[in-house]
Amino acid sequence: MTGCCTVLGAFLFEYDTPRIVLIRSRKVGLMNRTVQLLILAYVIGWVFVWEKGYQETDSVVSSVTVKAKGVTMTNTSKLGFRIWDVADYVIPAQEENSVFIMTNMVITMNQTQGLCPEIPGKTTVCETDANCTAGSAGTHSSGVSTGRCVSFNGTLKTCEVAAWCPVEDDTEVPKPAFLKAAENFTLLVKNNIWYPKFNFSKRNILPNITTAYLKTCIYDAKTDPFCPIFRLGKIVESAGHSFQDIAIEGGIMGIQIKWNCNLDRAASFCLPRYSFRRLDTRDLAHNVSPGYNFRFAKYYRDLNGAERRTLIKAYGIRFDIIVFGKAGKFDIIPTMINIGSGLALLGVATVLCDVIVLYCMKKRYYYREKKYKYVEDYEQGLGNQMDQ
Repeated sequence: MTGCCTVLGAFLFEYDTPRIVLIRSRKVGLMNRTVQLLILAYVIGWVFVWEKGYQETDSVVSSVTVKAKGVTMTNTSKLGFRIWDVADYVIPAQEENSVFIMTNMVITMNQTQGLCPEIPGKTTVCETDANCTAGSAGTHSSGVSTGRCVSFNGTLKTCEVAAWCPVEDDTEVPKPAFLKAAENFTLLVKNNIWYPKFNFSKRNILPNITTAYLKTCIYDAKTDPFCPIFRLGKIVESAGHSFQDIAIEGGIMGIQIKWNCNLDRAASFCLPRYSFRRLDTRDLAHNVSPGYNFRFAKYYRDLNGAERRTLIKAYGIRFDIIVFGKAGKFDIIPTMINIGSGLALLGVATVLCDVIVLYCMKKRYYYREKKYKYVEDYEQGLGNQMDQ
């Protein structure tokens, strides 16, 4: 109890004040100046020069539109001679900040609703009707089972299903890609940005770009770094991949547009920087369900009025346009805050030197004696002298 009262009394009735002691030591003095110089280098070099701590910052607000161009032709036994333009391979026609280009497909023509044998598989191959469950429809089935085992071909039987017949067979994906010429198609990316805090806006089609230039330029990191028209093959190759490989099974590519603007300089120095990467990077050691694909159908009626459709399983590349960046402009408030923080950090040099001098050096006890001085209450000492 006495110890607690002593500690409490010391806490309530004692006061600490800094004492300035000049220590003439080359070692300690050099260390103090070195730490101060390092702190100054950090504040000036990193905070103010590199990180621009004197600026107020704002994040970019962006809108993107994409227009694809390119025409190719195919000549196959199933489709015959056919021309493919933008309306055929861009699905859907408009997306938000992205565009899908179909490069490969599995097509099933002239489907109509009826009864037909299922595609052979672990759960669909049968010998008798007992192997088929009527009314069942598995996750991967093409329709609803009728419970009958019917001939698929001359040597194999499968369960019959009520479905769009004939059912799709996607076991063999075309190689090379059906629209392998798509690597020469182009994308025109229009990007408008806005920094609301500074009321600053700009677009990636720069003021010096003319209509004539826009009709002929293709983006190249060295020769045409600000051309907003990109060749599909070049995008994929810039990300370190082969276009023909991705075109077979599909994939997702990112077109990254970086806007980092120093608004203390002229607006002409605020320029877009483009980079590319694959967003669905494949793990070769775990290659399960690779690529990107989906199905859609085109419906029509034949001469007899029966409803039919052409089912297309489309493989392709989805290009996502990702816009990011920030802008900075001088403001007195962050400037003063960082100057104050820098001055406060200079106190670290004193604290570090105190720790070394008072606890690490050989003469630490001598320095402690000079650093700390204990003074009794003057009024209490004067009262004791008068009593005597």
